[in-house]
Amino acid sequence: MIFIAQPWDMKLLVIVNQIMRKNWLDIVMPLISSAALLWVIIIAATAYGFHKKGPKFLIIMLVIIGSMGISDFSTGIIKKTIGRVRPVNSVPLTYYREDGKWQRRPLDFKPLKKKGNSYPSAHAANSMAFALMCMFFFRKLRPWMIFLPLAVGYSRLYLGKHFPTDVLAGWVVGTCVAISVWLVWKYLIKNNIPDKLRT
Repeated sequence: MIFIAQPWDMKLLVIVNQIMRKNWLDIVMPLISSAALLWVIIIAATAYGFHKKGPKFLIIMLVIIGSMGISDFSTGIIKKTIGRVRPVNSVPLTYYREDGKWQRRPLDFKPLKKKGNSYPSAHAANSMAFALMCMFFFRKLRPWMIFLPLAVGYSRLYLGKHFPTDVLAGWVVGTCVAISVWLVWKYLIKNNIPDKLRT
């Protein structure tokens, strides 16, 4: 199923991607949207936490990373079912970054693909799952971690990779996964299952 963007969906995309552009955002947005940057943060946090708190912290980080994996897998299944084409491949005048340079689709641009993988946004889903799991495990991070998925979601519009509804759907998927994983984790802890597995 390929669905057409609603007027508000398209309007918000145009505002973020085509109108509210700044030179500094052209530099920052690709960095925020980079999966490599998120993994650098995760690895650094894991190394620091393991040094300070030992193996238990490593287990927590594995649970958090696992929730991101489930989120990514879930969005992948939905993407194949929906088949929505990304803005960069369907909307004229969309700004996008390729080969390290910012470019723009012409006004007479014709869609390059009939089927794509825009909906939902895996970046939005994974960052939301990561942020919520961190907030569940580390109360001191509340409510600051929520700015991560918000920034990532905005960057996906700015880069022309997703429509607003793609990002919203990604946040929903990430939220559902994080809550589900947290409830399972709490059940395991309540029933002392991790301790039973070690004996």
